[in-house]
Amino acid sequence: MVTSTHASAPRSATPEGPATRPDPSWARLYRIGGACAGVFVVMVVVGIVLAVAAPVAPTEGGAATLAHIAAHRSLYVLQQQLWLVPGLFAAVVYLSLYPALRHLDRSLAALGTAIGGGAWALTLTIPTTTTGAPALVHLSDQFVVADPARRLALATAAETLIAQNRTTSVVGPLTTVGLLLVSVVMLRGVFPRWVARLGVAAGVLGIAAEALRMVVEGFYVVYGVLLPVWMAAVGWHLYRLGRRDRDPADATEDEMQASKT
Repeated sequence: MVTSTHASAPRSATPEGPATRPDPSWARLYRIGGACAGVFVVMVVVGIVLAVAAPVAPTEGGAATLAHIAAHRSLYVLQQQLWLVPGLFAAVVYLSLYPALRHLDRSLAALGTAIGGGAWALTLTIPTTTTGAPALVHLSDQFVVADPARRLALATAAETLIAQNRTTSVVGPLTTVGLLLVSVVMLRGVFPRWVARLGVAAGVLGIAAEALRMVVEGFYVVYGVLLPVWMAAVGWHLYRLGRRDRDPADATEDEMQASKT
């Protein structure tokens, strides 16, 4: 009997599979995302405090709204910026979430971060908030010095902006959908499960709040509380992830010397 001397190629004990942890080469972006989440939370919390402490704005009437803005112009401008500018920082947070989550589910991570980050970026291009709009400040400045006929036209324009604020736009639902999708991916790892579950709850409530915006306003209160809490938790863990997975190229000369001793 002839014995074959042909040896089969050795096989790897474990086939190469997908990465099981976030890519450490993105450590700097994780830290930036964590810092941006912190700025987002601070601005939103300050905005909430001002909304509670500031004089109550009229809920209807273009003329009354413009007169209120004229009487509290600086405070109103500050409030609008505190609601709009955080969108820029939230977009960066979503950008940093993709490399942190992509090894868990590339498709959902890409979809969730693209929808969420894009929606928050759109808040800067569609500058309206649930409490008003920066454009109302310009109308208010004209309203103060206008004659009665001109005031009527300005009040009508203000009514249009007020109506837009109370109407569901594409931006609101997209931010909640993005939040829900990335939180579903978080259930698989990287972030603590309670953070993921909090995000799922906030996303579901946010979608309900947008869908029932004209009927029930209570959902917005709960969603408005859960969102900054979730963002704070995500930011904290992102920053810690960036410190843990810090790329050696990011280290300073002193740190490199200390590591050698």
